[in-house]
Amino acid sequence: MSKYAVIGNPIDHSLSPMIHAQFAKQVGLSITYEKILSPINEFSSTVERFIKSGGLGFNITVPFKINAYELTDDCTTTAKAAGAVNTIKVENNTLIGENTDGIGLVNDLCNNLHQSLKDKEILIIGAGGATQGILKPLLDCGPAKILLANRTKDKSLKLAHKFAKYGKVCGFGLDQIKAKPVDIVINATSASIAGKMPEIASGVAEGAICYDLMYGTRTPFMKWAYKNSALKVCDGLGMLVEQAASSFAFWHGKTPQTQPVINLLREKGD
Repeated sequence: MSKYAVIGNPIDHSLSPMIHAQFAKQVGLSITYEKILSPINEFSSTVERFIKSGGLGFNITVPFKINAYELTDDCTTTAKAAGAVNTIKVENNTLIGENTDGIGLVNDLCNNLHQSLKDKEILIIGAGGATQGILKPLLDCGPAKILLANRTKDKSLKLAHKFAKYGKVCGFGLDQIKAKPVDIVINATSASIAGKMPEIASGVAEGAICYDLMYGTRTPFMKWAYKNSALKVCDGLGMLVEQAASSFAFWHGKTPQTQPVINLLREKGD
């Protein structure tokens, strides 16, 4: 039986084993998929142990996506652009890295939520690892521009400069967000985990699609979006399932159906 896993810290909350079990069932594959808690300073030795035990591939979640990138022998273009990896395939003792976060978000927005990104003005809140992972796939869809707002202005400026070759990106501080509506607002900060909402101008949400990368029926960002007249408010559950589907295809060469799994997880969450 083929052996796969997700590695992170914390890891108990992960829905990945359930998602990959559903995918494997759909396409008739026999796999195991486990959750592995890695001590913060022992990511590489955790990976080594898993591979020695017969592991053929694994997902990586917070806080190890940059460590994973540094550990790979080779990477896809998307992973290189992000400088972070959330999926690794073990092939002939070689570690090949991919980042499926961005394509997961794009597939959820375009296929499940039926939103076109072309010529749209997109505001992303946060300039950390999550933003690095989604920027190139979003820019590949041809938005008019992407605005990056971060508490530390320098960080968003550096990220905007790094990704400018893929499309129009500009960076600034959270306090510089204008109270002027945009088409799409994406919360890529970890504030929702802490039950907080970044302080930003409320007018930016009016008539916008507001999307939290975190999943949960009512995150603080989602509550803020509802309160401030957003057109549509979404959590990141669809992205979670879509990025998992891209990881699954990267390992197995078979693309599973995502909608039945999204529906199943929604039902379980209610």
